[in-house]
Amino acid sequence: GPRPQGPERSASADFLPARHAKLGERFRGVRLVVPAGGYKVRNNDCDYRFRAHSAFAHMTGLGGELEPDSVLVLNPVGDEHEATLYFHPRASRSSEEFYADARYGEFWVGARPSLEEMSTLTGLKCAAIDTLGDALAKDLGQVQMAVVSGVDAGVEAQVIDLRESAGIAESCAKLDTELAEALAELRLVKDDFEIEEMRKAVAATHEGFEAILASLGRAKGHRRGERVVEGAFHAKAREEGNGLGYDTIAAAGNHANTLHWIGNDGPVRPGEMVLVDAGVEVDSLYTADVTRTIPVDGRFTAPQRRVYEAVLEAADAAFVRAGRSGVRFRDLHSAAMEVLARRLHEWGLLPEGVSAEDSLSPEGQYHRRWMVHGTSHHLGLDVHDCAQARREMSMDALLVPGMVFTIEPGLYFRADDLLVPAELRGMGVRIEDDVVIRPDGRPEYLTAAIPRRPDDVEAWVSGLIAD
Repeated sequence: GPRPQGPERSASADFLPARHAKLGERFRGVRLVVPAGGYKVRNNDCDYRFRAHSAFAHMTGLGGELEPDSVLVLNPVGDEHEATLYFHPRASRSSEEFYADARYGEFWVGARPSLEEMSTLTGLKCAAIDTLGDALAKDLGQVQMAVVSGVDAGVEAQVIDLRESAGIAESCAKLDTELAEALAELRLVKDDFEIEEMRKAVAATHEGFEAILASLGRAKGHRRGERVVEGAFHAKAREEGNGLGYDTIAAAGNHANTLHWIGNDGPVRPGEMVLVDAGVEVDSLYTADVTRTIPVDGRFTAPQRRVYEAVLEAADAAFVRAGRSGVRFRDLHSAAMEVLARRLHEWGLLPEGVSAEDSLSPEGQYHRRWMVHGTSHHLGLDVHDCAQARREMSMDALLVPGMVFTIEPGLYFRADDLLVPAELRGMGVRIEDDVVIRPDGRPEYLTAAIPRRPDDVEAWVSGLIAD
């Protein structure tokens, strides 16, 4: 019978030419090879769900599972680059592949798009993956070639062999690293499509947190209540998006002082707080990254509120700093540390005779015992986005419109830390929000609708527990 109507042009397609042009400006006369990657084995004959490499997703607008083993090639034509997407199109319903291929066969994994459908969806010129080799070999020597390494071993080996055969291996030696840097740096400033996707990711994450709060009653009665919290969020992430942007941290009580606690196998006890660091990755693969520290019973104790308010003050200071002219990304961390060092001094936690100013000096840093991570990171297709960008383009860069990043100070008082007053031990607090720099240069909390002030958090938790 007839097939259903194919896809319409995606919203991201109109933004791809500008992304390609910006990348191409740095690589005149260089063929750029950007693989999606392929399936990875989980165990025996079971694969992990496919998720394309972020650079490929950014350059093609593709998410989901349409494109395993695909490759985008930007071929130099004069002073510009022409994009071609090479992928594995669906086979005929009378083919052996349709019935017998468990990796690509339509009977096994569903229908893949045709060349024409993929071209309609992406706005890109498309070709079958089995023509890739000839395309990569064409005119080598007259053009150089760079590949995103560490993504697809087969494609990378093919590029290396072709460069050696053409005698250009030495001249291309640094191009792969430069390409990875350029692809990361291109994402430091988001376009309008990307910012809208970030808003969608935050909205879905908000729904996920509300599902968590509604599950707290059951979590308190379960031997692994943290898993109840994790599961509530994961269900919403799959319902509303592609899934999780990263493994959820659901850390109750002292577990909050293990920064990357993802075992999530502990109980959620009355009177404690649970620190939840979670983000929904929407279908375009953009992810939110939000942390809230939640009083399990709907009310902070006095010591809990004291720590929470100090962390909130630090977060607010970083946000205010982001709105000043001439501010660099690294300055956000400094603003938060100034607050935390002062509060820790007031509480008598710094060594005797050490002021907050002493601790903030490069030779001091005593406050870092209780806040060991950075305050901010870029955010987008990766939860720690643009990680391969050069420092001068990221950490040391001026804040400019279109940058999206987190602000996430914390204080972590381990249960076995004898330098901490007894009433604070076993308590960890982090507050994390997602921020965009608007066209007028002012910062905006993308996560403003997710309660963060203590009175608002208490009302939020109490209301949803009651429901």
